[in-house]
Amino acid sequence: MILVVILGHAQENGQGNIHFGGYGRGSVYGGGKAYNIASAFSELSLRISAGKRAAFLESDIRFRTGVLFGQNDHKIVLRELYTGYKSQKLDIILGNQIVVWGRADGFNPTNNVSPQDYFFLSADPDDQRQSNFMFRLNYRPVSGMKIELIGIPFYKMSVYRFDLIQMGDFVSIGEDIIPEKKLTNGTLAVRIDFDYPAAGGSISWFNGYDPYHGYKITSIDQASGQPVVNLASVAYRKTTVGADFAVPAGNWIIRAEAAYNRTDNPENEMFIPNPDLSYVAGLETSMAGFAIVGQYIGKYTFDFSPLVLPDPGINAEMIDYESRLFNRKLFNQQEKTNHALSLTITRSFAHEILLAECTAYYNFTSEEWFIRPKLTWKISDALSAAAGGNYMKGKERTLFGYSSSILNGVFVELRVSF
Repeated sequence: MILVVILGHAQENGQGNIHFGGYGRGSVYGGGKAYNIASAFSELSLRISAGKRAAFLESDIRFRTGVLFGQNDHKIVLRELYTGYKSQKLDIILGNQIVVWGRADGFNPTNNVSPQDYFFLSADPDDQRQSNFMFRLNYRPVSGMKIELIGIPFYKMSVYRFDLIQMGDFVSIGEDIIPEKKLTNGTLAVRIDFDYPAAGGSISWFNGYDPYHGYKITSIDQASGQPVVNLASVAYRKTTVGADFAVPAGNWIIRAEAAYNRTDNPENEMFIPNPDLSYVAGLETSMAGFAIVGQYIGKYTFDFSPLVLPDPGINAEMIDYESRLFNRKLFNQQEKTNHALSLTITRSFAHEILLAECTAYYNFTSEEWFIRPKLTWKISDALSAAAGGNYMKGKERTLFGYSSSILNGVFVELRVSF
């Protein structure tokens, strides 16, 4: 592992200032069934903050070299890079940004703005968040209230990487199909957020192509006598109306979040989910030094009708059935209702030198589950180490059943911050 260390640096010139920070790290993730070492890389994150009067610039530029899924991986990633104007009432921001909406813990039905790379493997799940080029306006008419307006001209798709997974001998994953880059295919989103000591909450509206996409059949090759189904991920457009809140109640915090997703033409296009209502309700508390967050995660699918298993001898109907069923698994719409629980427990030890955390999840509808423990050791103010693992399990032909061969494993990371 290679670590690059640069000392943080700040300068002031008149009314302007600039600050350099970031980290260098080495990270290894492996031990799964498909790859002994799925990911091994060194990375330098260079974060620059600059400002003069009301103008500002923020950036997180990452230089990465290593191996990912058996292939050399050398990248310069502009994770975030944006500029803007900031005043007491108004912010105007333009550039590559990561925006996270919602007050639930990790499962956020209202969080539709930024895509994710679910197959980027590291010790920090937040590394999977990806930026979008967007215009963002924040307006604060009164104390504790913020109106956020977002415009995204070009679509960016979340990364699933089913091309790495053994989907069967007669299934092939092709290139993504994304909307043409024009303004009519852009996204608009608005959020009104309230944040007060007694309670916090928001209402939001989203209209655009969903980063979390489906798959469609692009062709069926029968040259060999056995049909080979070619699938491609396809974006679909939706409108979402959502809300969330968090209310302290003694030693507890009550959190809830819900979103109604409306789609068009799901009955004719297998890559478009039915309209649904997604919701999360959770409790957060501290007990004997442990921080505990428990959540119920649910979904109700409108206009649901079960898929009818066709005659096994009819290839075309069976291919259509299996492809639609696969999409329903992606959308958590296998049944009219979907029910799951999550639990996250964290605790610090040795005067906050050690931080232990563990997240577990179980889906009662699909009978899939995962557990992710992690231990972080703060060796010094600048140096830290992390180790942990990820184990997921599902029945054959479930999403966790498909992806566990790649995503299961252990990870080790050494990081220097500056």
